[in-house]
Amino acid sequence: MSQIRSLHQQAMDLAEAATVARLRGALELAAQFTRQAFEQETQAAALIASDIDAEPTRSVLHRSAASLAIECGELRIAERLIATALSGNPPAEIAEELKDLFIQINLSQYLKRQGIHIDIKELPGLVNQ
Repeated sequence: MSQIRSLHQQAMDLAEAATVARLRGALELAAQFTRQAFEQETQAAALIASDIDAEPTRSVLHRSAASLAIECGELRIAERLIATALSGNPPAEIAEELKDLFIQINLSQYLKRQGIHIDIKELPGLVNQ
């Protein structure tokens, strides 16, 4: 568990560094920090993925890794992380957040297939990216 905790802490530190870099206008550096945070959090999630009884830690790590995957444009990986988290027994609130992330990933593609072209980021209250 200490390795999981260490990887998670590194990921959160990198995510915070990405936020600071983004606020300073260093977008390329922010993207690099976000990618590193995603890699660290994904490793932490993988270490606990098979431990179904490790809730809520298991689902929280997967939710965090999925959010970072989305930021990095790794949508297929985000979907897999969400599916893994939901395949366990996440607390209801975290399960809802995971489902919201899944919708966030797939809504715009679905709408495009239906001939509806909107930027879901522009819809108030729907997505907070």
